[in-house]
Amino acid sequence: MRFHSFLIKYGEIGIKGKNRYMFEDALVRQIRYALKDVDGEFIVHKCHGRVYVDCEGEYDYEETVESLKKVFGLVGICPVVRKPVREIEELKKDIVAYVGEMYPEGNKTFKVEARRANKRYPMNSMEINCELGEAVLDAYPDMKVDVHHPDVKLNVEIREEVYIYSEIIPGPGGMPVGTNGSAMLLLSGGIDSPVAGYMIAKRGVEIEAVYFHAPPYTSERAKEKVVDLAKLVSAYAGPIKLHIVNFTDIQLYIYEKCPHDELTIIMRRYMMRIAEHFAKKDGCLGLITGESIGQVASQTMQSLAATNAVCTLPVYRPLIGFDKKEIVEISEKIDTYETSILPYEDCCTIFVAKHPVTKPNVERIAKSELNLTEKIDELMKTAIETTEVVTVAYGD
Repeated sequence: MRFHSFLIKYGEIGIKGKNRYMFEDALVRQIRYALKDVDGEFIVHKCHGRVYVDCEGEYDYEETVESLKKVFGLVGICPVVRKPVREIEELKKDIVAYVGEMYPEGNKTFKVEARRANKRYPMNSMEINCELGEAVLDAYPDMKVDVHHPDVKLNVEIREEVYIYSEIIPGPGGMPVGTNGSAMLLLSGGIDSPVAGYMIAKRGVEIEAVYFHAPPYTSERAKEKVVDLAKLVSAYAGPIKLHIVNFTDIQLYIYEKCPHDELTIIMRRYMMRIAEHFAKKDGCLGLITGESIGQVASQTMQSLAATNAVCTLPVYRPLIGFDKKEIVEISEKIDTYETSILPYEDCCTIFVAKHPVTKPNVERIAKSELNLTEKIDELMKTAIETTEVVTVAYGD
């Protein structure tokens, strides 16, 4: 069947009161971004509190639906057949033809739900329901009416054209990206941080990211892996500004000057400081990490408190109560898992202590950091000044 449009259903946006138009406009922008590389010509527009994607000429149906399923704020995608507004006898033929193509087996329960937005149409919604329901029963004797729990709900909207649809393809939900400010994601090559970025973006937050690279201890391929992960997240989050920080000299200096059981925590604290520098510079409202309580030594409650202590911006941890299996399931759903498990080490795994402290004391950690006083400010300045910044976008 040739679908001419998609009716976009949204969820939370509908309860936004006077600000609702801002969320709708953001949703329209995100839909246009999602469809920019799809074969076909699309017109995305609002009409009477609904959002539509009209498809002009030939287009790739499967690719269009897959792209729309990545747009946050969207809860349902309804493929629509558009017909000219005609008298009821012609409309009956249209609905019978639609049912015949969509449900050729015919043994379904159904309900017609007409909506007459065009008040010039001579029949009201109830009359249209009765006439169209009768036409379907006459044409398909195996079908039965069930107004409470039908297998198929035949929606007929009479506007400047007639919109006929019955299928609702689930969307990802959430809020349109860009409606809730921006935040800085600490992105590694692991499984967790891309999922954390996806989950925060789902709440309408625009994502920037920072990755800590440690050549020659981490390869160029490890960096490419992180860029690939950022691209995969950007399919949902929109273009991501990625800061690639050369962290080698800072890590070596910490390794040389600090107790080895505290290496991971102290390195993590310097990562947070650098990430916060870029976050504040770009007007981000918080940091995002993929940490989950107790997953590794640097993610105990005491360790998280020690890393938080160096930040003035809030740190958002959307995976905080998840176990690994739940995180892996989301990473598989968003197609980051296979890239995350590629065997290219990131800088965190190279300098891990054999017996890391699991209950660090913040005062003791701060005291250990005094060993770094001589050179750390200069090393931080160099790391920040030599940071490589790239903007990554899905499909590029």
